[in-house]
Amino acid sequence: MVRLINGKNIEFICNMAYTFMHIQEYFTHVRNWNYPKTSPCIFAMWHANQFAVYGLENKGNINILISNSIDGEIVSRACSKFGFKIVRGSSGKKGAVESTMQMISRLKAGENVAIMIDGPSGPLHKVKNGVIKLAQKTGVPIIPVHWYSPQKTFVTLPSWDKMTTPLFDCNILNAYGTPIYIKEDATEEEITAAKEEIKKQLFELEENIPQYYEEAKKNNLWKK
Repeated sequence: MVRLINGKNIEFICNMAYTFMHIQEYFTHVRNWNYPKTSPCIFAMWHANQFAVYGLENKGNINILISNSIDGEIVSRACSKFGFKIVRGSSGKKGAVESTMQMISRLKAGENVAIMIDGPSGPLHKVKNGVIKLAQKTGVPIIPVHWYSPQKTFVTLPSWDKMTTPLFDCNILNAYGTPIYIKEDATEEEITAAKEEIKKQLFELEENIPQYYEEAKKNNLWKK
């Protein structure tokens, strides 16, 4: 079977993806709710909400972990054009150690990291070890992130992760959890508890964000 995306057409696909994202940028209105003052930190989100990184402040200080796949190359190039810093690699694959070391170095230098904690290919809603290791080695907190909009232009794609994305004019809210710290010498029980806390906060954000959205709307957050 011929792969639609390959080395010969990847530049064209990347430019097309960026062009679409650049046009969509004018119609995407993300506002933040309870944005953390803690920095450096590790922003943790489900793979479905990966585009929530668009709402993060100070994009030039945000490092995004993107897989080494050819699909990841497209996302990587597009994100770079939007001003994000990129780290390539994924857990359990070649380059994982190098990417982890890069992120540790950047966190220690005072930069932030955004990571899709059940990526790049699932299982869905399973907190993997990568985010835990980063927090252990650097002492910086993990901050859960979820985004939401009730508008019809905020769509869920038919992918394994049920990825959400705006299409045309859309008001979106990013909501943030409370910092989660993990000791470098944390026991297995403490690590398990930390994973459960990350998952719990993400699900609580998902449950409560419609209420936050209505409060933000009443406060005219999208008119400011």
